[in-house]
Amino acid sequence: MALPRKFAARFVGLAITLFARFITAVRADWQGIEPINKQRVYFANHVSNADMPMIWSCMPPNIRRDVRPVAAADYWLKNKLRAFVGPEVFNCVLVDRRPEARDANHDPMQNILDALDDGSSLIIFPEGNRNMTDDPLLPFKSGLYNMGKARPDVDLVPTWIANVTEIMPKGEVIPLPLICTVTFGAPIHVGTDESKDDFLKRASGALVGLAPKDVRL
Repeated sequence: MALPRKFAARFVGLAITLFARFITAVRADWQGIEPINKQRVYFANHVSNADMPMIWSCMPPNIRRDVRPVAAADYWLKNKLRAFVGPEVFNCVLVDRRPEARDANHDPMQNILDALDDGSSLIIFPEGNRNMTDDPLLPFKSGLYNMGKARPDVDLVPTWIANVTEIMPKGEVIPLPLICTVTFGAPIHVGTDESKDDFLKRASGALVGLAPKDVRL
């Protein structure tokens, strides 16, 4: 990345962080881990376009520097602005959800594993799509399990984002001024003989267990 674009990306990243904190007073609640710079995969509930910026913004700068959200290439490369913010500001690991757009022999999981092998931490949304139902979570896709199996030393950290549905309802681009809390739980790993279905059920339970008990999910 050329120096002026790198400087612009850092400036926009700082502006997004300050904007998120000003509008939502987003705060981190480290219940199960310490905010230290350790390689992790943060897996979170997904109800809004604001989810990823909220997690990213509430992390300390020394952690945020090494964290890369996993995001849809077909969304973030849709226009020049998104193509700047996604890959250059957030340093997203892009995965194309459209099989017809990939090379025949390209496995989208390889981009994710390459990022882990480079030492990055990741933010992922294992539901795959935004949850617009009344259920607390949609069924998880298999990606989280595949990461845990392929890189068993990396901590998989449940990360619950509270109140973001009200902050940015679907279709809105300007968040409402409400308080958002991001809760980080205890890390989990795929058991030696644990099946995919059993692990994904356990991971889903660990995540929804962080949700506030006195509010609508």
